Amino acid sequence: MDDNQTKAANDQGPLWEVFTQGRKGKPFQHAGSLHASDGEKALQNARDVYTRRKEAVNLWVVPTEEIVASQPEDADSFFDPANDKPYRYPKFYHPPRATKKRS
Repeated sequence: MDDNQTKAANDQGPLWEVFTQGRKGKPFQHAGSLHASDGEKALQNARDVYTRRKEAVNLWVVPTEEIVASQPEDADSFFDPANDKPYRYPKFYHPPRATKKRS
């Protein structure tokens, strides 16, 4: 990237991640990314880019630099504590007889 390209990228403002909600009560999904100088501009740009055809009823914009994520190379140690909690799965639970479906 030459100096002009770097300056143009810096002039666009920080990168924001856009999440859309298709219908009320549905989960948000990542829609894409955009550059904006602040949160209000990011929200307006996201509205213009990602809801032109009424694909969403709600938007979130989050600065990319604020996203904290686990690293794939740390997966074994990071997710290991979940392996020793079998009570998280309903295999030890037996429903009362009154709730069982009768044939």
